[in-house]
Amino acid sequence: MNRIYNPEGVHTPVGNYHHGCEVPVGARWLMLAGQVGVKPDGTWAEGAAAQAEQACRNIVAILAEADMGPEDIVKLVTYPVGAEHIPAVRAARDEVLGVAPPATLIVVPALAVPEALIEIEAIAAKA
Repeated sequence: MNRIYNPEGVHTPVGNYHHGCEVPVGARWLMLAGQVGVKPDGTWAEGAAAQAEQACRNIVAILAEADMGPEDIVKLVTYPVGAEHIPAVRAARDEVLGVAPPATLIVVPALAVPEALIEIEAIAAKA
């Protein structure tokens, strides 16, 4: 099982995440490409909240294919296009993923596709 760290000598996380995660020797690792708000039918979810939710659902589907779940995420990196989308990203993460892995959130001016308002990368590990 992965072990989380929030040591007393470091500030309390400013969001729903942990400062560190230790993966046991022999665990399987899965690196996920950045997921955006594209639905299975190839259409874009409308708006930042819907895109964040869809990106998280895409992550869950990829994890399931690898016989993993959100609880196996050991690192999450989120790129919203604009700070105004941060609440939507956090709400989708909490609702769909329901986990608080070590996380980084970087506000960016744009992503590779103009329709993309959110991109989320994940790394998972399972013993």
